[in-house]
Amino acid sequence: MQGLAASSRAVMLATFLLIGFGVAAAADGRRRLVSGSPDEPCRQMTLYYHDILHDGANNTANATSAAATSPPALSNDTYFGMLVVFDDPVTVGQALPAGAEEEPAARAQGFYFYDEETRDISVVGGTGDFFMARGVATLRTDAVEGLLYFRLQMDIKLYECYV
Repeated sequence: MQGLAASSRAVMLATFLLIGFGVAAAADGRRRLVSGSPDEPCRQMTLYYHDILHDGANNTANATSAAATSPPALSNDTYFGMLVVFDDPVTVGQALPAGAEEEPAARAQGFYFYDEETRDISVVGGTGDFFMARGVATLRTDAVEGLLYFRLQMDIKLYECYV
């Protein structure tokens, strides 16, 4: 009898925890959407990512990224393999925000390596529209101005969304 009572308490505790987690998730007013097909994401959007590489001299006021390592000697001036850390603005349109009065739609933070022209990266979590999101972002080089500025077009498909 005692074994049954202990397992009953464990089931009740587990049920209570699940109900508690359900209430906590619903408390912020969001509900979870999961796509049933790779062809039908629960949310789709296109954003533009702007990167201004610090040149080591005179663009410190507006630089949004900096090289953390030098490119390997085998790169033949392509910067392939250079590691860069960034805190870049992301916009809905292609224009780079001109000043403090213009806010970007989001910011992208992290690191990247110079590599191919088109690449897929995973979207895992975040804030705002990306709260607990799961999906894929396809990045394409959209504009390049010299060695210090480039813009990427990000086609984002989320397959798990909280709305």
